[in-house]
Amino acid sequence: MSNAKPFITEIQKGYNPKGKYITLGKGKLDDQVLPDAEIKIPLKTFNRHGLIAGATGTGKTKTLQIILEQLSNQGVPSLVMDVKGDLSGIAKPGDATDKHIIERMQKLEMPYKATGFPVELLTISKEKGVRLRATVTEFGPILLSKILDLNQTQESVMSVLFKYCDDYALPLVDLNDLKKTLMYINDNGEGEAQFKKDYGSVSSASIGAIHRKIVALEQQGAEIFFGEPSFDVEDLLNTRDGKGVVNIVRLTDIQDKPQLFSTFMLSLLAEIYATFPEQGDSGEPKLCLFIDEAHLIFNEASKTLLNQIETVVKLIRSKGIGIYFITQLPGDIPDEVLSQLGLKVQHALRGFTAKDRKEIKKAVENYPISDFYKSDQLITELGIGEAFITALNEKGIPTPLVYTHLVAPQSRMDILDEKEIDEIVSESALVEKYNQTFNRESAYEILTEKIIKAASKDVGEPIQVSRTKKTKEESFLEKMSKNTMVRQLGRTVLREVTRSILGVLGVKKTYRK
Repeated sequence: MSNAKPFITEIQKGYNPKGKYITLGKGKLDDQVLPDAEIKIPLKTFNRHGLIAGATGTGKTKTLQIILEQLSNQGVPSLVMDVKGDLSGIAKPGDATDKHIIERMQKLEMPYKATGFPVELLTISKEKGVRLRATVTEFGPILLSKILDLNQTQESVMSVLFKYCDDYALPLVDLNDLKKTLMYINDNGEGEAQFKKDYGSVSSASIGAIHRKIVALEQQGAEIFFGEPSFDVEDLLNTRDGKGVVNIVRLTDIQDKPQLFSTFMLSLLAEIYATFPEQGDSGEPKLCLFIDEAHLIFNEASKTLLNQIETVVKLIRSKGIGIYFITQLPGDIPDEVLSQLGLKVQHALRGFTAKDRKEIKKAVENYPISDFYKSDQLITELGIGEAFITALNEKGIPTPLVYTHLVAPQSRMDILDEKEIDEIVSESALVEKYNQTFNRESAYEILTEKIIKAASKDVGEPIQVSRTKKTKEESFLEKMSKNTMVRQLGRTVLREVTRSILGVLGVKKTYRK
């Protein structure tokens, strides 16, 4: 290996951080692992985002596991979207007797210590774990309009609707509240008359279109996500015994629900941005987010929604937040987002078809040119647990492209069984905090009561309404609710609202008791 010495010199110069770092593996040249070519990624740059790409079965999930472990060791919490259900094993130690692990670490000339890491299991569906929720009010009209892919006219209707609910103290907690309000201002009665007087007329066609899109979102399971108690993103920053908690969102049952996935992710990013203070480029990130199967977000997103995601990715790093996308092809990520990603870990790609070869060529163009490799050829020959890596050094300069033999995960490379999952859930303080649902009086109950009171005048006797549980739409009573309302509800909701630089998203800063 005549090139070994200059190769090692280049790697040591490019991957030699002065502050904290994580080690991903060691460089390879001419199919030989070089123990002196250690790949160290500065912790300081982990808020500069990243990408883990590669064909199915090439080791992306294990690379993700390695990064999560080492961030945890440095006291940095993380949040990972586990779409395939592969990552729960990080809570338990790996197998130090596994011959493949032993062989890998011997080649690297590095010790191996089997270790489990602190884990919190979360869910936006019916999986076991901490329930993640948000209220419709917290979304705000503009972000909700982007999620629903409303046109400009419909978006203006949504904005006025939120203003109406603010002015008349009608809390929008879940989608039932939103649907009820839409029906109320379109009832050909006092609701529509009052709305028209204060805010102008709204066409039934616009109301119907918005309602249908809300129903379509509900069909993907969004009725579970919207509600109370809403999740406080500060609870993602926990540590245990000096190790950062790995927050795993279990998403195995929403692979066919990309709109719900997009809704959750964008709302979470916006809430984090609105909540966390500016910290600039500090010595380490506050939180790292990892989005597995990232194409689920981008494939179904409208151009407007993609622009919002791009905006969030550009701005959120100043809050100390790093975002990492895991997908098969770099081309799955829009160019505007891809250009923001500092750390790139590229596993093997397969060139079986002309389209595959075109994608390989495009992928190689995203990486620095190397004097030591024929990248377009080697990218198809990388083995499992091997990858091309380039990152940013502490000065923000791209590091040399290096063919890397990755370290083995310290934790279990398999999933937890049901008993182990139950143990983690039962010991979680966050489960106790968030899994008790409650249904306070909101727009649905308030408007339903107004309708029933109006109807009771016509039928000559009072009609009772329960506020403990939202009932199905009472269409008969709605048809009867066309007389004058007794009184106007109280004025503006007593709620302090802070708009961040992401005001364009319509996100409201949430204050919780």
